[in-house]
Amino acid sequence: MTSDDSLDDLLDELDTRGDLSVAEQTLTVDVEERRYGKAVTIVSGFDTAQVDVGEVASDLKRSLATGGTFEHDRIELQGDHTDRVPELLCDRGFGVDG
Repeated sequence: MTSDDSLDDLLDELDTRGDLSVAEQTLTVDVEERRYGKAVTIVSGFDTAQVDVGEVASDLKRSLATGGTFEHDRIELQGDHTDRVPELLCDRGFGVDG
């Protein structure tokens, strides 16, 4: 066993929740206006191979007490939550741009 293998094994053992793969992702948070002037907060940029977007969407909806949905690599939340979403994502280990 080489030292690289030992290091990789140690990193895998320490990273039981996938925090390292999450920390490498940078997400964007934007607001779109829909019908009747309703605001929708869009969180995009997820690497779906490393993150369960549905689980993140559920956590955000619960934390913000709002409705929303997710498709592929983006989450849509009802309302303008640009003030709280970046903080919540950072608390979960994501990088946020915008």
